[in-house]
Amino acid sequence: LCQKYFTSSSWPSPQAIASECNGHPLFLAIYREVTHRHWFSMGRPNLRDRIEGWNVYRELLEELLDEENMESNELFLLPDWVFDILHEFVYQFQGFCQFRAAIYSSAKKHKVDVNDFSGVNPDSLPRHLLENLSLLHHNSDAWSIDAVTSYLERLIAIGSAPNAKASYQYLAIFSSITLSRLECLIGDYQSCLDSTSFLLEPPKQEWTIHHQSDPLQTASEVVMSVFGARLSYTYHASIAYLMTRRYKDATRVLGDICSYMQRGFKTGQLHRNVPNADQHHKMYDRMIALLAILTHICPPAGLVEDAVMKTIRDKHSAVSGNYKDLFVFASPKFISPTAECDTYNLQMRQFQNEMNIQNNYRKLRSYLKLYTSIPVSKLAKFHDMTEEEFLPLLLSYKHKMRQAEVGSDELKSAMDIHYHLKGELVHVDEAEKQRRFENYFMAQITQNMEIARDVSKINTTV
Repeated sequence: LCQKYFTSSSWPSPQAIASECNGHPLFLAIYREVTHRHWFSMGRPNLRDRIEGWNVYRELLEELLDEENMESNELFLLPDWVFDILHEFVYQFQGFCQFRAAIYSSAKKHKVDVNDFSGVNPDSLPRHLLENLSLLHHNSDAWSIDAVTSYLERLIAIGSAPNAKASYQYLAIFSSITLSRLECLIGDYQSCLDSTSFLLEPPKQEWTIHHQSDPLQTASEVVMSVFGARLSYTYHASIAYLMTRRYKDATRVLGDICSYMQRGFKTGQLHRNVPNADQHHKMYDRMIALLAILTHICPPAGLVEDAVMKTIRDKHSAVSGNYKDLFVFASPKFISPTAECDTYNLQMRQFQNEMNIQNNYRKLRSYLKLYTSIPVSKLAKFHDMTEEEFLPLLLSYKHKMRQAEVGSDELKSAMDIHYHLKGELVHVDEAEKQRRFENYFMAQITQNMEIARDVSKINTTV
């Protein structure tokens, strides 16, 4: 209906259809959100439109958090709807922060204090800049980080309570995923992982959704049924793992989703059954870029399928230590929740500093793999260092590559070699290689199926 009748126009207003639902407040709030989302996607919203978006979502979330609606059996939202609403909520918050940052940047160029511009000569500034600054000043509570996180946390608390309705359990599950995304965007990576720990780590107690149609559905099954949600939490968790130096966990989650998507693209499953397939191709390319970084600094050790590794080699064979461009392409658009914070450049500097260190480690690893024992002085010469300068590098490599892993309470080494220092010699033992054959057989089975499918399409009639 939308593509047929409203491709270039907005939907009817909530007031126009109010009589069709007897003026039901919750229904009208949901309808208003859908109409706003459609209209928002059509054009280029200005600051006033973005502030109006905050009022739309605040009205909807207040209705959902109303006790009368929580106790009513009238509300039922499909998981896809719930995720779309909450995903758009955080997306519009992200857009508002970026728009506000552009306004503040423009004000800084014109040497205007964003907190006190009352004495500024209006003729000396662009008119739209003064209007936007005035709007921000009079709507300082719009899209505040505290208000946004508060709504998501309240939905999580209500939906996690015993005997919560199915719709509110869906709201809690997808609020956790969108909160994880929000924490990643502002650079709070530990909170990002904590928000979706029930999906990333083995749960102590399975979260079960109680609904008449499917009483045994778990939270993981609900998330898996909405591909956009699965993609969102996996991608943002991988960024959080990367930035907290948990490289094996990042490789594992990215390897799994990329393998699934690669098979889905080949079979056409992701094109037929998943909306916004073009966006998923872009996200797939970004995750492959992240895997290219991870496999260079930390050997995958069987965590990534051969087909995905081949894609990485084909697309990013010439990485050679220049990770910044890849990360700029693959990372999310970090946002600054306040005017004083430049989160994007801060995260870029943090990543670049860590990768500069990892480049030295990669060079050290390449030399260690050539020897079973080697004098420290010789290794130091390879790095153009004195022994006193080289020893901290040798020791810090082990320290940096000890990482937390999902399912383990102890730190584990992510290296594929083991070495220890005894006197003036470094003794090296290569990690025992696990001989695994299942990936080879699965790849051959898949290839055979593809050949059989191509053969079946050949017209053999004479």
